[in-house]
Amino acid sequence: MSDRERKPRFQRRGGKGPDKGHPSGRRPAWRDREADTDGPVILYGWHTVTAALANPERRIRKLLLTENAARRLADDKIDTRVPPEIVRPSLIDARLGPDAVHQGLLAEADPLDSPDIDSLPQQGIVLVLDQITDPHNVGAIMRSAAAFAVKAIVTTARHSPEATGVLAKSASGALELVPLVTVQNLARALTELNDQGFMTVGLDSQGSEDLGTMALRQPLALVLGAEGKGLRQLTRETCSAVARLDMPGEIKSLNVSNAAVLALYIGASRLGLMG
Repeated sequence: MSDRERKPRFQRRGGKGPDKGHPSGRRPAWRDREADTDGPVILYGWHTVTAALANPERRIRKLLLTENAARRLADDKIDTRVPPEIVRPSLIDARLGPDAVHQGLLAEADPLDSPDIDSLPQQGIVLVLDQITDPHNVGAIMRSAAAFAVKAIVTTARHSPEATGVLAKSASGALELVPLVTVQNLARALTELNDQGFMTVGLDSQGSEDLGTMALRQPLALVLGAEGKGLRQLTRETCSAVARLDMPGEIKSLNVSNAAVLALYIGASRLGLMG
């Protein structure tokens, strides 16, 4: 059975609306997701769009393709699921901006279901993101999470990027593989994870223990804070432990997406999940 077949189905809670007020007609890099309602998400790039097309839980509303992209999809026998609109690359450029590497594919789709936090499996690793707002970082974290078979990513409705556009491109298809759990209050969500038996470990350079040597157990929730600010005080206090990542070099701090993959490797190795 594939990972996608094992992925649980959840009731849809609603999605994101178009950014009518933005002067360019495009969404800003990140915004509070709770401000949006029932609009499509924008997916672009080869890996992002083909992963969405392969996911039966993703409803595709509209698909724009260049002639080259349409030919490549046909050659690879990838079902477009909806009749595509063949357009010039400049039309997709106009939708996304000149810096977006879209490779001739753009899809409008419904957002994926958001699981309830009490439905998470009592095994493996969950990631919790404390107000990480950079969509490139969150997308890279999601890609690493998919590589390490993370069960879900928990993030807040406010002060986190939308699961669309730049984030989706940076995730390179991982949006279709790792459930994204959206909560209103992170401290309350961490308390619920603690009550469910999760070991919640916040990552902080001032942590009292080294993640590489501390005793870990499943289910494990690794909690990452925003660059610069780190974990908020209430988040830190709600975690069952706070750990640091000890490194031998002169630089002792990492970009949050790099810290995430290192923490995932340590956690998966210590828990015997690498096999």
